[in-house]
Amino acid sequence: METVLALEKLESYTDRYIACHECDLVHPVRRLLDGEIAACGRCGAVLYQQRRNSMDRSLAFALTGLILFIAANMFPLLTFEMEGREQSNRLIDGSLAFWKSGYWELGLLVFISSVAVPFFSLISILYVLLPLKFSRIPKGFVYAVRSIEWLKPWAMSEVFILGIIVAFVKLTDFATVTPGPSMAAFVGMVIAITLANVTLDDRVIWRLEEDIRTGNEL
Repeated sequence: METVLALEKLESYTDRYIACHECDLVHPVRRLLDGEIAACGRCGAVLYQQRRNSMDRSLAFALTGLILFIAANMFPLLTFEMEGREQSNRLIDGSLAFWKSGYWELGLLVFISSVAVPFFSLISILYVLLPLKFSRIPKGFVYAVRSIEWLKPWAMSEVFILGIIVAFVKLTDFATVTPGPSMAAFVGMVIAITLANVTLDDRVIWRLEEDIRTGNEL
């Protein structure tokens, strides 16, 4: 019980104060307006900042990413033509090919990195931000916010794109390879996910959740 109380006090302290990462001077945490920056009073280093329209921009990027995700899974990714034969592959076909060949571990890894993680990353952001936009707190709010942070290191779609580019260069030596509509959608989805994560400000989310919960909406 004493350990729990100590942790609660520590969390309360870190919520109210912040130490400069350059000179270790402790400052009280204050709310900022859009575009404002909190700087250290001793050395001038940036402590934290309030990104302008952070939640709206992140929500817009996440919605765009979800639309592009759907398009990336509906249309052909690459089309191969060799000796008069033509074959088109969708995004999920790579993992299915590994699975059917007996390499289910690779198939599962490709599916997780190229389909599952991007989808759940976008859904997690939308699940948190959409209700907050309409002054509502989603169920499991804390776990949903944590899942956004937990999924970030696993969102390696850009590595998948690099693999496609390498395969594209190698295959052009003996076949005609044409990028499909899904390729552009997939690249756009990766960019949208990156921008959604970059523009997402955790301080804004927690502050808005507190305002809604306490009835002190701005």
